[in-house]
Amino acid sequence: MHRLFVAISLPEIVADALTQLQSGLRGARWLPVENFHLTLAFIGEVDRHGLNEIAGALDAISAPRFDLRLSGCDFFGDKKPRALWVGGGANPALSHLQSKVGVALSRSGFPLEKRKFTPHVTLAYLSGVSQDAAALYCASHGLFSVGPFPVTDFHLYESHLGSEGAHYEIVESYALTAPAEAIAPAQ
Repeated sequence: MHRLFVAISLPEIVADALTQLQSGLRGARWLPVENFHLTLAFIGEVDRHGLNEIAGALDAISAPRFDLRLSGCDFFGDKKPRALWVGGGANPALSHLQSKVGVALSRSGFPLEKRKFTPHVTLAYLSGVSQDAAALYCASHGLFSVGPFPVTDFHLYESHLGSEGAHYEIVESYALTAPAEAIAPAQ
């Protein structure tokens, strides 16, 4: 079985900027830099046939390249914080890509969760962190911003769980197209 998700990888300079936020919160299990990504869709466990179906569906997606900025800081889990993250700024092209990924997966028999899409990059998983401590951490890092950086592709990842945490491997990569305004008119 393969544990899959679809995500955007981050340039090294962006990932390095995120590591600068990774301190000062007791109870945070900081993610390693190689695990930073912005999830477009979590798929879950599938067999080899499902993997092939998903890869083919994603290959048919046509969406434009775009620039993305990461900013702010927040956490999931209101009363019991469970994850700390930096947000992906409001971006119509990102929402368009995520919607296309969702439609492609659904048509292939792998519907997405019903949760609203909240573009983010997880910095840490939290254990025993109070709501006040998480809110204070986020308030002190609320002005964080990095980018914009170009998003030229997206990836199908496989998650390998182990005693040291998860390791993510890119299974397939999918190029985004040049934006319509950047395409030269036909002569």
